[in-house]
Amino acid sequence: MESFQLEHPFSLTDTLKSGQLFHWEPLRREGIDGFAGCIGSAPPSWIAQTSADQVVLDGPDAGEVIRYFGLDQDLAAIHDSFPREDEVLEEAMAYCPGIRLARQPLWECLATFITSSLKQVAHIRAISLTLRRSYGIEYQLNGKSFYTYPSPEVMQSVGEDNLRKCALGYRAKSLDLAAKAIASGEINLSAVEKELSECDARVELTRLHGVGEKIANCALLFGTGRWGAFPIDIWIERILRDHYRKRLKGDRLQAWAVKYFGRNAGYAQQYLFHFARKTL
Repeated sequence: MESFQLEHPFSLTDTLKSGQLFHWEPLRREGIDGFAGCIGSAPPSWIAQTSADQVVLDGPDAGEVIRYFGLDQDLAAIHDSFPREDEVLEEAMAYCPGIRLARQPLWECLATFITSSLKQVAHIRAISLTLRRSYGIEYQLNGKSFYTYPSPEVMQSVGEDNLRKCALGYRAKSLDLAAKAIASGEINLSAVEKELSECDARVELTRLHGVGEKIANCALLFGTGRWGAFPIDIWIERILRDHYRKRLKGDRLQAWAVKYFGRNAGYAQQYLFHFARKTL
């Protein structure tokens, strides 16, 4: 185990419950309550928060765990980029000051949000765990099984009919076609993550069946670290309408939000999303 001293506010619990991550499971180790899960294809990592300014972690790559949970992010600089005297955003940040944006492997982030359409968090989590247990690689940690998210190559061989058996419904077709497009090289996720501009990356992702602006922005925000991406769902649309008095729709609302909240608009979105979902 390694100890990591936090320089900025962090809440492991809020981050895990903020609608970004769906497969981490409680695991007590050496008398410490924490959470474990697989990052990509690697064996499981474990993390626990022992105080407001300290976490302990263990896994095949401690640096990857730190990056995954955003513990290396400079929140002060991020907050300085937000609009001044925004009372709504300030209230949301005060409600959940320790939320960090996770940096997930792009494929499992994209695939998970493809399966999330019109689903509650509990349902998304159940689907994610079912797919992992059915088709992922199994590892053991402290006598408990943990599973990786199945790769595009594995997922394409599963087939739409078997995916439907995992409670995906109509989403099975989208996940099946996405896996095939990525496994074949038709869609290059490495380019989406590292080479393309944010706009071009979004266009590339929306070429996938079932991937619209919202899912593409979720993948860019939580899977590539592009913090300018601003997913808009019913919660965000509601808070922008009721608290910012914005009656815009679609692309016009998207454009306003990105311009108003600035280069780290996605970080502001996550504060607002968690605040709205828990309090409104």
